[in-house]
Amino acid sequence: MEECTARLLELTPLPVSVPGLQATRTRATALLEGVKDYYAIGRVEDGSSEWWGGGATWRSGPGSVQVKQPGDVHRDLRRDGPMTWVVIALPSDDVERARDGNKALALPQLEPGDPRAEPFHRLHDAVDAGADRLTLEVAVAEAIGAFALISRKQPSHSRPVRRALDYLRERMTEPVTLEDLADHAALDKFHLCRAFREQIGMPPHAYLTRLRILRAKRLLQAGVRASEVAPRVGLYDQAQLTRHFRRIVGVTPASYGKEHRRSSARARPVRATNPSDSPH
Repeated sequence: MEECTARLLELTPLPVSVPGLQATRTRATALLEGVKDYYAIGRVEDGSSEWWGGGATWRSGPGSVQVKQPGDVHRDLRRDGPMTWVVIALPSDDVERARDGNKALALPQLEPGDPRAEPFHRLHDAVDAGADRLTLEVAVAEAIGAFALISRKQPSHSRPVRRALDYLRERMTEPVTLEDLADHAALDKFHLCRAFREQIGMPPHAYLTRLRILRAKRLLQAGVRASEVAPRVGLYDQAQLTRHFRRIVGVTPASYGKEHRRSSARARPVRATNPSDSPH
């Protein structure tokens, strides 16, 4: 599913006492698809869904905890009515420093009652309670430390696919050919395309486009003018950026940047059409 229809999400930023920490409550009925560009801990409050991620299908309900890291693909398969969840985005630098170069993939979901999820529940409970800064900082530190405990012993992606992923991330702003990608992955292009789609959930070109749009979002959030973004993310021109951005995010780059500036100046429920704000 490469195309992305407009989806309406209700997003409510939650106040937190730690600078740089972000928490958002989301309510949705539509099916979502996206690629994560941050480390996040999500907890389902109401509703249930079935979704694909990390090479497997998962079932989420109240109390389920999802752990996401940059580059993870998420695709909803079914949702049983309205669903509400809270996502806490963790400081990427702190997570990567704590992991000390460990690139093992985190287990996508922990079931209700799983003791490994306790640090993540404490973090969510602290946010819900409006905890003071020290309490929240301790909860964040424990949650970050818990990432190492839920890493898979064996990677879910084959070596050629991992090499292809690294190549796309490193060459995001450069022209990429399938031949170059296959050479770097050390696998012929036919088998690479099949393995990539099976393991990642989308073909290489679609994944690269989403990486570029995620980078574009970060640039717009940082205040870069929409007219200056395309060449900085590896797209040909403003028209190509606008076409992909509108398809994936649901609005134009200019509108997204304008809305981000408005929403950052206030903390109240907003409406958005952003498929990458999926819970999981």
